[in-house]
Amino acid sequence: MKFYQKIIFASIFLLFINCNNSNKDINNSKLTDMVLIPGGTYNRGGNSHQSSSNEFPVHKVKVDSFYMDVHEVTNQQFLDFVNATGYITTAEKPLNWNELKKQLPKNTPKPSNEFLLPGSLVFTKTEGPVSLLNESQWWSWVQGANWKHPEGPNSDIKNKMNHPVIHVSWYDAFEYAKWAGKRLPTEAEWEYAARGGNKNPIYPWGNDLIKNSSKKANFWQGNFPYLNTIEDGFEYSSPVKSYDPNNYGLYDLGGNVWEWCYDLYNENTYKMESKKDLCINPKGPKISYDSNEPLLVKRVIRGGSFLCNDSYCTGYRVSRRMSTSEDTGLNHTGFRCVKSLDG
Repeated sequence: MKFYQKIIFASIFLLFINCNNSNKDINNSKLTDMVLIPGGTYNRGGNSHQSSSNEFPVHKVKVDSFYMDVHEVTNQQFLDFVNATGYITTAEKPLNWNELKKQLPKNTPKPSNEFLLPGSLVFTKTEGPVSLLNESQWWSWVQGANWKHPEGPNSDIKNKMNHPVIHVSWYDAFEYAKWAGKRLPTEAEWEYAARGGNKNPIYPWGNDLIKNSSKKANFWQGNFPYLNTIEDGFEYSSPVKSYDPNNYGLYDLGGNVWEWCYDLYNENTYKMESKKDLCINPKGPKISYDSNEPLLVKRVIRGGSFLCNDSYCTGYRVSRRMSTSEDTGLNHTGFRCVKSLDG
């Protein structure tokens, strides 16, 4: 303010008017395609017979009001970001062996440079029934796969500009959100929004059984991972807003693609938070921990994807918690952004 004190009163007055109008325009532009989620309190945690141990114990959480993207970030939106900044995603960069070996058992030998070339994980249907305990049977590392080439170097997104961007790591999502003047949602915010103001729904659309909900979300119908009957109209990702929104006006919070949250993943988060009578705006643990993969630093993903099925991950449930290494991109993982009311 000292600078403006040197200017005559009229100039100060006009300057403040101009600044205020400019700030309004900026704020309004950042809220395009966002809706206000009114703050409140809810009981966070498992609420069905399909709930996993990391969804318990149920505990009370309070979140402040915030804005949320009505749909997942699309290929077009991500392209705008890349064109404006020159950003290069994790999947477009060679693997860093010095970082990768930290996630592997000690003394794991370095592979040939051929296996460290840029790429990402791509889903491929199996030829028939397989054990669902071994994900390597349907996930494979494809060199040249990235957000612009989702199935590999010979694929493109020309006809998928309104589909969610995929093959983005947590770091990629974080950088986009920062550029857009937004941020990634906390896990608590994400679940609160997915519930749509309902007291205790199993799914974003309510409690209708998944077998009767093929027209409400994009998920796997049939026998995973080899037979998809495509009753929902899409074998892989679908354009955003292809299905009805929840009560807050939010689309695709169940199915389509998994969504990155801000929080580090820890399988014991709920046990730690349940020690409080009320958790207010929790932002996750300080340390990532997954007993199945203790060397990986993981972030929370929510919402399920086109691969989810009742026999497999049930990720479309509002309380379902999953995680992925923060430097990993897959062709069923994207994100959406939020924005605090105070900016």
